[in-house]
Amino acid sequence: MLPKLRWRPSHRILIVAGHYGSGKTNVSVNLALLLRSEGRKVTLIDFDTVNPYFRAADNVAELNDAGVKTIIPDYANTNLDLPTVPPQIYSVFDGGEDETVIFDVGGDDAGAAALGMFSALISASGYDMLYVLSMYRPLTAKPEDAAGCMYDIEASSRLRFTHLVNNSNIGPETDKNSLPDSVGWMSEIMKITSLPLAFSASLARYDISWDGIGDVLIMKDETVRPWEIRPVISKSLI
Repeated sequence: MLPKLRWRPSHRILIVAGHYGSGKTNVSVNLALLLRSEGRKVTLIDFDTVNPYFRAADNVAELNDAGVKTIIPDYANTNLDLPTVPPQIYSVFDGGEDETVIFDVGGDDAGAAALGMFSALISASGYDMLYVLSMYRPLTAKPEDAAGCMYDIEASSRLRFTHLVNNSNIGPETDKNSLPDSVGWMSEIMKITSLPLAFSASLARYDISWDGIGDVLIMKDETVRPWEIRPVISKSLI
């Protein structure tokens, strides 16, 4: 029997950040779809100002069909994927308490730098901030390195993480032991950072042993690979 995901954000602002390739966008999209399925108003902001691939903008059609409002950069998924911050972001701070606003943030401290522009507004609104990480990413394979990356993101964003998310997988090489094998690694990170584990995350197709890994967000694979993207000319440039 799969462990249910009991964790829910306690504030209307939810920030999802982490190391490059940690799967934070997949976590963001699936959390948005989950919260929307429960009847909440949800806005997902593609706040990746660094990486033109593996971003929330790739999933706009499905999110909008599910009733999730999306805010994405003007040039996302065009032949000019420029690092811009959508001006509509300011509007989310005037929303009601029944709305959850998810910021899908770019990787590492470079990706989180733009978030610092909004740190005062975010802090005033109240927020949860998830640090998504994987034991199988080279630069976070050691607990102390994973913690160091987290501190760099905090310094860059001027915000503090509130929870950890264990998204340890090896893509198509993932097997039933991949996530359970990361339990000890995650325990060390929890000790170093003094942060609780919100949940673990896994793609639905994986046959995983669930012992000892806590609550699990079962995700659909929403990642669009670079070779699957069809560049589109921005209408504003025609």
